[in-house]
Amino acid sequence: MAASHKEIDKQRKAIGNAFQKKRRTVRDQLEALILQMYRSNILYSEAVREFKKRFILTVLEENNGNQCRAARQLNMHRNTLSRTVAELKIDVRQLRAGVKRPPRSARPPMYEKKAMR
Repeated sequence: MAASHKEIDKQRKAIGNAFQKKRRTVRDQLEALILQMYRSNILYSEAVREFKKRFILTVLEENNGNQCRAARQLNMHRNTLSRTVAELKIDVRQLRAGVKRPPRSARPPMYEKKAMR
């Protein structure tokens, strides 16, 4: 049985209200942090740099250091992310799971080569 339009609208409103509440909570936490930083005499440039570093680091950690995927989630070009990572001195190698691709000589062949005639 399909849900009625009223039920669907009610569900959408409930989801929207939960989202707005979460957004307000995050905004309140951010405002408290900004006030604390201001009262601690942290310079604007230091605050922006630290925020950028933490934000990018979090997204990179979620993507195991994969800069292409992280850039997509951050809605920025991968070259911009790479340049920003270098400027912020973030070591991406530490974020990777430690699994490296084996050298070509150790990889199984992807397909059989056709015999020459």
